[in-house]
Amino acid sequence: MKAADAGLASLAVAADAAGAGAASAWLAEVCGAHAVPAEQVYRLDTCLTEVLANIIAHGGGGARAAPVALALMFGRVGGEVSATLSIVDHGAPFDPFAAAPAPRAATLAEATPGGLGLTLIRDFSDSRSYAWRDARNCLTLQFRWPSAS
Repeated sequence: MKAADAGLASLAVAADAAGAGAASAWLAEVCGAHAVPAEQVYRLDTCLTEVLANIIAHGGGGARAAPVALALMFGRVGGEVSATLSIVDHGAPFDPFAAAPAPRAATLAEATPGGLGLTLIRDFSDSRSYAWRDARNCLTLQFRWPSAS
């Protein structure tokens, strides 16, 4: 299900690989319609993909039983553009920002695959918030960049 107006777009997707693909395509379409620069689309998509991957892998049966609700809203303040991405799921309660960031490997030999999704979300988003409301995980990520005009 899709909805959009001048500054707000929304989509509901299944918590599975097909839903994650649809979410990424939706994000690219909405960002294209709002002339979002490619490097900002990359930041948004990386965070969305990581959040959905965590919901799929760790959300449990509740996450798979109901759609994941996505909303993307754009704004402008002074010389900055902002994008606010909201992700609401019915999975097990999980505050991704209460967990300590994974330590970064000092060398390639110390590096192990995986476990850096939350670090990417912290690094790529400008601000973040989490709440457990109405038996749902409610995650909000905000991104800001200089306006082109």
